Amino acid sequence: MEDFKPIKQEKTVISIRIDVDVLKKIDKLSNDTDISRNEFIVQCIDFALKNLRK
Repeated sequence: MEDFKPIKQEKTVISIRIDVDVLKKIDKLSNDTDISRNEFIVQCIDFALKNLRK
């Protein structure tokens, strides 16, 4: 599996519900990589979709 490499990208706004503990992890990781929470979530989803076993 390829390594996750966060980068800044522009995206369309959506709304999701997420577990509080997962959000805390996301906030820490997005802060550590100096990108917004939204950008981090979008990139995680994109990475998961590209690496999904069919």
